[in-house]
This record gives sequence, C-alpha cells and structure tokens, in this order.
Amino acid sequence: MARKIVIEPVTRVEGHGKVTIRLDDKNNVSQSRLHIVEFRGFERFVQGRPYWEAPVLVQRLCGICPVSHHLAAAKAMDVIAGVDADGLSPTAEKMRRLMHYGQMFQSHALHFFHLAAPDLLFGADADPAIRNVIGIILTNKELATRAVLLRKYGQEVILATAGKKIHGTGAIPGGINKNLTAEERDALLRGPAPLDIDTMIAWAEEAVEFLKDYHSKNRELMDSFAAFPSNHLSLVRKDGALDFYHGAMRAVDADGKRILDDVDYRDYLKYIGEEVRTWSYMKFPYLKSLGKAEGWYRVGPLARLNVCDFIPTPRAQKQFETFRAYTHGKPNNMSLHMHWARLIELLHSGEVIKELLLDPDLQKTELVRKGKKRGEGVGLVEAPRGTLFHHYQVDKNDQISMANLIVSTTNNNEPMNRAVRWVAMNVISGKREITEGMLNRVEIAIRAYDPCLSCATHAVGRMPLVVELFDADGNLLDRKSR
Repeated sequence: MARKIVIEPVTRVEGHGKVTIRLDDKNNVSQSRLHIVEFRGFERFVQGRPYWEAPVLVQRLCGICPVSHHLAAAKAMDVIAGVDADGLSPTAEKMRRLMHYGQMFQSHALHFFHLAAPDLLFGADADPAIRNVIGIILTNKELATRAVLLRKYGQEVILATAGKKIHGTGAIPGGINKNLTAEERDALLRGPAPLDIDTMIAWAEEAVEFLKDYHSKNRELMDSFAAFPSNHLSLVRKDGALDFYHGAMRAVDADGKRILDDVDYRDYLKYIGEEVRTWSYMKFPYLKSLGKAEGWYRVGPLARLNVCDFIPTPRAQKQFETFRAYTHGKPNNMSLHMHWARLIELLHSGEVIKELLLDPDLQKTELVRKGKKRGEGVGLVEAPRGTLFHHYQVDKNDQISMANLIVSTTNNNEPMNRAVRWVAMNVISGKREITEGMLNRVEIAIRAYDPCLSCATHAVGRMPLVVELFDADGNLLDRKSR
C-alpha cells in the first residue's frame, strides 16, 4: 500500500486547493499533485445575460483581482460593440490603464508583503504563529506599515477610476462611465502624505532593493528552490515593451527561442489548447505547436520579464537590466525569482500611474464610442498573476451564448504541479516523519505563483488541514492538523 500525504487546504493563497503526495514502501515519492477542488461555473452563469453586463458580472470571480476580469471582459465587449482595441477614446483607454496599473500595484504589494514575505523573513521552519503578516507587524512595524499603505494607495487609484475599490463599474462596452476629476488627480498625486505617488514609487524601489539584498544573503535558496526550465508566455507591446493592458501574444522557450512571435491574441484558439485531467477541476493549457507534454508554460511576473524586450519606465528598466543580467540575458527559470520580478513590476506600475496622472486626457469628456455590433469578441490583459483570456459570443438578442475564460492561475497549473513535485522529490522523498516546515515548503513553491484558486474555480466553503502519513501496511505513522 502506498503512503499518502495530504495538505488540505493550501494556505496563504486566494481560494482553496489541496496537495497529495504518494510515497512507495521505501518512502520515495511516486506521485505528487496539486488538486483544485472547487468548481467554477461562471462560463455558464453569464449565458443568457445581456452582453453589457459581462464586465460587472465576471469580476465576481474574485475580490483580489476583480479589475483584471472587469477589463478583460470590457475589451471583449468593446469588439462586440463595434469598437476595436485601438478605437477607444484617449480618455477611455488611459482611464482603463490607470485602473489596471492601480490593480497591479495593490495586488503585488498584497502578495509580497502579506503572503510571501513571512516565509522569507522568518524561514520555512519558523513557528506558524509568527510566520504570518501579524508576525511582520510585531517584528518590523515600518515594513508592515508600508505594506498596508502601498496596497491602500493602489485601491485608492481603483476607487477613483472604477467607482469602487472592489467590483467597480468604470469600464463599459466601448469605453468608460467616468473621467478623472482634477480633485481626484491631485489627491493621488500629492497626498495626504505618505499616500502620494512619489512616496509610493520610492517605497516600491526600496522594496526591490530589499529583495535583492535578501537574495544576496540567501542565493542558494533563491536560485535553486523549485527551479526548472519552462516555456513562458505574455502580452507585449508592439515594440516589445512590457505592457499589462494590451499587446500581441509572445511565447519563448527556456532558452529564449520564440515559440509565438507576437501573434494576434484574438486568434488564441489557434495556439492554445486545454487538457482535462480527472483529479482537478482546473484545466491544463498548452501550446498546440509543442503538444500537451512539452507545450505547458508559465505566465505572470517572471514570464513577463522573460518575454519582453524592455520596460518603458526608467527606474523599473534599470532594475530589469540587473534582473536580466543575472541570467546573462536568457530566460530566468527560478521560481523564487518570481518575487523579484513582481517587485520590479510594482515599481513599474507606480511609474506608469504617475505618468497617467499627469496626462490631461484623463480630464476630457469623450468617454464612449460605438460601432457596428458584432457577434464575438476576445479580450486579453496581463493580470497580476499572468495572462488572462476572456472570449464571448453573443446572439441576435444581445444575450451571451458562449463564454470561455482561461485565467492566469489556470495557465500556471502545470508549473505549480512541477514546483510541488520538486519539493516532494527534494524535501520529502525518503523521509518517515512529517514536519510542519516540510509541508510549508510545498506551499512556498505554490505561493511563488501567487495563485488565485477562486479565479481558476468557484470557491465554496472552508476546509480544514489534516495531513496523515501511512506506511506500506497502512499503519498511521504521523498525523498533523491545523
């Protein structure tokens, strides 16, 4: 009889999932899996609803990154309303971008400081009672204060552009429903201190330096933990720059060779397939040209910095050059370097927010454009966790007849499973006793991807964590619960 370790649920992630690790009679790992145990039904929920409701409805997938779903759906509905991506008014596009970069800013701050940093600051084997955001507050008040205020600033940007901090209504088919008043602009630019954009940019830059300093002192951990080669996919601007809101779809392999060379994302079905496996509600996307076995890929901060040619803001570009130089210009395949890339994107988001706040187009009044209605639309954005696909068809009654969503965490399904297997093989295999630190290392590998399991599925209920280890005869060797 095989032994089985079960981690349920995975903690300090958005949503619920579990991990199972099977060991043979010599305690060697024979199988490891990340299971998504919730069911997402939004593709069916929205069918029959008027298409203009989609941007508001689908963002209920998540309370952490609703702006990403809001904008991806809005971009798809722009097409259905007869307005292509480059057909929005300057005010509408820039308001959406400001909303989106505010979302990236708050989400990246939340993940790094609240969810990931406790493992880095206290270590994987630290007491769980202190290895959390409360522990950070108790031991480093200044860092904790900055974490809260960085996220708060991003939420204020969302409030000013979407009307609400969570589940706003700013984007509508063909444009937006409000501009940015001069008063709202000035509040975001100048305070009240320290909630001004210059302070936010400075703090974001210091966060990057904090991570680089940690890396220099913990190089072996950062470079080797859950590191493995992979393909990488993201959107890029026409000139190859990093762009979270719009662009072409590009993919590279582990050596940097182009797999997708800036293709039109509206044709994503030509390039992306999805595999179903019996043990998870979450699908496994892959690049069709490489097949199911070799075509899986990563998305998110690490992938974006591996795929783009440059970052179009000066401070983030300088950090990007250091990041790329570390791997001599080749793609970075180290999972914990996701945090490094995420903080560079935090800095970039702050710089873009400032540029947009200084743009007078945000106070202009052309908010919506219309065209000849179409029956189908695809919208893509780079969400905090990676490339987000929204695809809809609409019938003659203006009702949604088909919806297909490939969310960022779904794209990262296979990489997360590979990360779990790395920990299982390198940390757990051959051991007879379960320690809390061993289990936490499994979760650290998953957390690096900042998964949003409630986006990838539909979250229902709450599950306890019970881990049991059995020997080959079925005898209970160890049991842990929380």
